Amino acid sequence: MMGGIISNIHKKAMENHARIALGIGSVTAKLLQSAAMAEEFADVLLVGDNRKISTIGTHLEVIHSDEPARTIVELLASGDVDGAVRGTLSATSTLSHLKEVLDMKNLYRIALLETPGGIPLFLAPVGIDEGSTREQKLEFIRRGVEHIRRFCIEPKVGILSGGRFEDKGRDQYVDTTLDDAEYVTKKAREEGYDIRHYGILIEDAVGEVDFILAPDGISGNLIFRTLVLVAGGYGYGAPVLMEKVFVDTSRVGGHYSKAIMMASALAGKKGNKIHIF
Repeated sequence: MMGGIISNIHKKAMENHARIALGIGSVTAKLLQSAAMAEEFADVLLVGDNRKISTIGTHLEVIHSDEPARTIVELLASGDVDGAVRGTLSATSTLSHLKEVLDMKNLYRIALLETPGGIPLFLAPVGIDEGSTREQKLEFIRRGVEHIRRFCIEPKVGILSGGRFEDKGRDQYVDTTLDDAEYVTKKAREEGYDIRHYGILIEDAVGEVDFILAPDGISGNLIFRTLVLVAGGYGYGAPVLMEKVFVDTSRVGGHYSKAIMMASALAGKKGNKIHIF
């Protein structure tokens, strides 16, 4: 089932060919080349300091801004672009502007990753300040499942905690994560979701489920970094689960064509938007 996700996203992006803005903080030739490669999927425009961009050079449209984190969010909010990708802009400033301009109290992001062995999986939370409470975990499941369903998949969810079930009693924090995961699993099942609690055994969850929920945003971010930045996997980006299309990305790596592809697939054609929540 998971094997069809990437091809489905590719197909939707090609069909939609949406107007997607890419945020430019630090500039490298690799970054600009990856943006140009994404013209297959979208009409790409760059938002950043044109003086820095022009030193390397590109044929892509550039919107000059001394405050690109603010500008890219304003372009998204106004509808001047169909979607946006953070690129190499600061996460703190860009996501802060996103919350302020779109009047959002909390952000919910779900990342699409691929293991070095070619197994795709959705992972959340990936923001260090996300998913710490039971209600936030439940909301991630609700929004994340709705997102995955947009790719014609009825997902299985795996929730992780800080230890094996038999580790209960060894550490107060581990006990809390186990209790939280059991509570969330029970509530999610009552709401009709196909979910299983795996304890700390992520190795059992990968390949069995489509969507993995980490104990909190710090551990989720570490899973992402270990899988993609250390082990040689791949990150396609992490869409914010909201009506507007904004795909978050890591500033490490420097290749953004697949994130632009995902944004274009989610954005849809003008007048026929695909909303993920």
